Amino acid sequence: MNITINENDFKNFEQRKRARFINSLSGFKSANLIGTKSSTGQTNLCIISSAFHLGADPALMGFIIRPDVSSRHTLDYLRETKFCTLNHVNSEIFEQAHQTSARYDQDVSEFEACELTEEYISDFHAPFVKESKIKLGLELIREIKIEENDTHLMICAIKQVNLPEDCLKKDGFIDIEKAGSIAVSALDSYHTTEKLARLSYAKPDQDLKKID
Repeated sequence: MNITINENDFKNFEQRKRARFINSLSGFKSANLIGTKSSTGQTNLCIISSAFHLGADPALMGFIIRPDVSSRHTLDYLRETKFCTLNHVNSEIFEQAHQTSARYDQDVSEFEACELTEEYISDFHAPFVKESKIKLGLELIREIKIEENDTHLMICAIKQVNLPEDCLKKDGFIDIEKAGSIAVSALDSYHTTEKLARLSYAKPDQDLKKID
């Protein structure tokens, strides 16, 4: 039996219950770690579930950072240097990744506190997560404040991608499941995936075909 929960109902939920409820509604989301480094060398790492593809030409990614009513080290360092990394979370590091959401002091690096390893690739300013299999180097090109809830939309150009060679198919498809990337639902539930199929490009006059 289904139930209906209206706006008045969930507005009366206790704060954390409401947050978990609303965060569950969009379904499975990607789990990523954002790596940043200040101009003085202080590193920071935080988990997000809001990364999304904005376009392929130019190659853009976007993600959301919560309101800066309290200290947001990721936001501060990204504004300062314009560079960050986006690192897929996998099943081997999801607990350490989740721990990065704790509110550490600014002089504490989540890399060290959460037992993850800084990695620098091709002289990129921001640190990658060595334990991640798929990782992107990003450059901030625009920040948009969303007035409705004071969050920040960060629009970034994709500058480089590091991934296992055997996960990249000839047609450009990246097998993220083979790389061990996992998904997150709500605020704290982590999931492995099982591919059903790749399907051919949809056209009105052609039947769909499964792609190997």
